[in-house]
Amino acid sequence: MIKRMTITLATLLLVACGGGEPGSEAATGPAAKTFKWKMVTSWPKNYPGLGTAPERFAENVERMSGGRLTVRVYGAGELVPALEVFDAVSQGTVEMGHSGAYYWKGKIPAAPFFATVPFGLNAREINAWMHHGGGLEMWREAYAPFNLIPFPMGNSGVQMAGWFNREINTLDDLKGLKMRIPGLGGEVIHRAGGQSINIPGGELYTSMQTNVIDATEWVSPYNDMAFGFYQVAKYYYYPGWHEPGAVLELMVNKQAFESLPADLQAIVEVAARAANQDMLDEYTAQNAISLQELIDKHGVEVKPLPDEVLSGLKEISGQVLNELAASDPLAAKVWASQKAFMERTMSYEAITDEAYSKARRK
Repeated sequence: MIKRMTITLATLLLVACGGGEPGSEAATGPAAKTFKWKMVTSWPKNYPGLGTAPERFAENVERMSGGRLTVRVYGAGELVPALEVFDAVSQGTVEMGHSGAYYWKGKIPAAPFFATVPFGLNAREINAWMHHGGGLEMWREAYAPFNLIPFPMGNSGVQMAGWFNREINTLDDLKGLKMRIPGLGGEVIHRAGGQSINIPGGELYTSMQTNVIDATEWVSPYNDMAFGFYQVAKYYYYPGWHEPGAVLELMVNKQAFESLPADLQAIVEVAARAANQDMLDEYTAQNAISLQELIDKHGVEVKPLPDEVLSGLKEISGQVLNELAASDPLAAKVWASQKAFMERTMSYEAITDEAYSKARRK
């Protein structure tokens, strides 16, 4: 009798603590509530890297949550246009969005600093600044008035300078150039005498083919080959001075995020962090393969931007960044933080990464 009572009491305690069998009352209580969310993106559905990262994120969230949180991903234009992702999530039309912060400079002057800025932090540096240099806290401060919680969720690394239908030998060759280039890089091109145009990725091939634009930057060989730019442009320039480490963002509607229990909030955060690193790993692997194919199979002419051009662009970039910082208190705070972080990391990288790369090439 005492043994049976002990077993019964232990069973009741186990159930009360949530240790019952699946399907019991404990497993179907408030903690087991399910959530079905939507995510809109600025990329074509399942586009390599940019478009597949949200899909992998959604798969990991569903798997880690045991199906309690599912996320359906929509490509650009399926629910909202590519450049209306911010508003859709801010207004609660959908719970999540995947895009790039530099698209929202008109709403938040400091936004480009949370994506990438010309001659700024590279991918590894900006990840470190975000997670260990106060960057994420400032990013959330910037997005808070818009009912959004941002997370880094992807990085393509140092990009290419872009595809051009004219040779660039001097800074004067940029005058009159119509180029698709967003963010602060676009402002630099404008001041160099060109015309910056912001066009969604899905429209770039046709825009180059029909001479609506003379040049376009997109990402790097992995993505650029998928869009077939080698068919409509003659020259492929490097390095990507304008996007040295482009962060892709996960935006979550604040009320939606706060409606999740703590464990699901943690799953979203961890899945975003995993996707952030996974995308950089994917681009590191695939860019090398794609570049070789562009050269060997498609005969692409890969050219470096002359030092004179890079020096001129760097000088203009400094003017643009300093003027932006002077015009907005938050931009000033963020740029000061990034500059200080970059100075520290550059001095260390000079005797580690850079020195090693030189030694390896000898």
